[in-house]
Amino acid sequence: MQKPVSITPDAPTAIHNPLLTQQWLDLCFIHWAVEPGAVAKLLPDGVAPDTHDGVTYIGLVAFRMHRVGWLRLPGVPYLGTFPETNVRLYSVDAHGRRGVVFRSMDASRLIPVAMGRVGFRLPYLWSRMSVRSVGDTVTYTSSRRWPGPRGAFSSITVRAGEPIEEPTELEHFLTARWGMHNAFFGGAAYLPNHHPRWPLYRAELITCEENLIAAAGLPVPGGDPVSVLYSPGVPVRLGRPARPAGIPTP
Repeated sequence: MQKPVSITPDAPTAIHNPLLTQQWLDLCFIHWAVEPGAVAKLLPDGVAPDTHDGVTYIGLVAFRMHRVGWLRLPGVPYLGTFPETNVRLYSVDAHGRRGVVFRSMDASRLIPVAMGRVGFRLPYLWSRMSVRSVGDTVTYTSSRRWPGPRGAFSSITVRAGEPIEEPTELEHFLTARWGMHNAFFGGAAYLPNHHPRWPLYRAELITCEENLIAAAGLPVPGGDPVSVLYSPGVPVRLGRPARPAGIPTP
């Protein structure tokens, strides 16, 4: 297995011919530390937990997906615009490529959910959702509809604080993720992304009531999260899936 690539706040490579374009807006990043062994079996074959100072992380990320578009076509205003809340883990493959693995992806539009499940084998789930801003606070809610488990929900409110001029190593580790690992076709593969450097803000977690983490088969975190961040968002390009993650480069 190759040494993991260095974490960089800027995307390492451009994506000139994107498979998908979109915007991720009004994001909150909530993270808890967890022992790598507690989540290793939940990752695709050929992918291991990525660690920082010996631990890995469970991420709960809520945001607004905006104007998803195919290739270079304009983004779709209605079907391509919806709230989303993800539960994710941190991963590294045999090539040293760092990424995330999604354990659940709640979204409020049924057609994109079905397309994500069938076309990309992603764990999209159809939920009632909302994102509401009042002053400097943002509230994200979700209640799962299909395919279950029914009763999976989240209610998160954060207050954005001061902008972060120089993110810490951990903050870069948690947010500067330039791809995802997933069991696409014929085994685990890596789908790269590209976007500008994150504009990050410190955030206060006012409310976090949820059972999405447990519903995703993960150990329920104990205690307060180790990191809470907010970002107004970025435009994003997604590339095509690369070779299976577990096959080393010749």
